[in-house]
Amino acid sequence: MAITVSLVALFGLVLFFLLRSHSLSYGAAFVAIGFGFFLASTGAATPINQLATAVINAIPSP
Repeated sequence: MAITVSLVALFGLVLFFLLRSHSLSYGAAFVAIGFGFFLASTGAATPINQLATAVINAIPSP
């Protein structure tokens, strides 16, 4: 668990700086995919899914 959380923090930090510098490349895509992959294996995955579901349900449909 500690290794996963550390990788999430590392990928998140690198992704933050890549997005701030407007660096869009294959490396940035790899970092974004890695961040999402490791974030999904943490305890934060369930609240993120619940938040996404709540936002989708809050949007009125025609």
